[in-house]
Amino acid sequence: MEQNSLHIRHARRDDLPTLLDFYQHLAPGDARPTPDRAEEVFDQFMAFGGSTILIGEFGGVLAASCSLVVVPNLTRGGSPYGLIENVVTRTDFRNRGFGKPLLLAASNAAWRAGCYKVMLMTGSKKPAAINFYLSAGFELEDGVPKTSHP
Repeated sequence: MEQNSLHIRHARRDDLPTLLDFYQHLAPGDARPTPDRAEEVFDQFMAFGGSTILIGEFGGVLAASCSLVVVPNLTRGGSPYGLIENVVTRTDFRNRGFGKPLLLAASNAAWRAGCYKVMLMTGSKKPAAINFYLSAGFELEDGVPKTSHP
């Protein structure tokens, strides 16, 4: 891995302690599951085919992450849809351009899984956050950032 570029990969079970610490950058003071519960939830999450937690590392440090859930669907000929959630960049790594490649990697993983659309969930009403998602290729539909297959 180059020290000056973001290396994006899929999270593994052994990433859980670091990932749980990292999530404090998303929701400071948020309740943390026990190690056993975290492993149980991770395994449940990964049981959804195509779903993943993406990790962006910079200089060997977890700098950014997001989750992609591929949701089974009985419409659109049975094509699933993707849901991106828990988009977070470490506080001291923000505004370095790490978010867009991470969202692109998540969207590409959704397309490879056969999704007909990808939606991004955010609780933020901040214009800067919404503008970031728009600049990353998402569009607002009923207040929810989403993108259709390119």
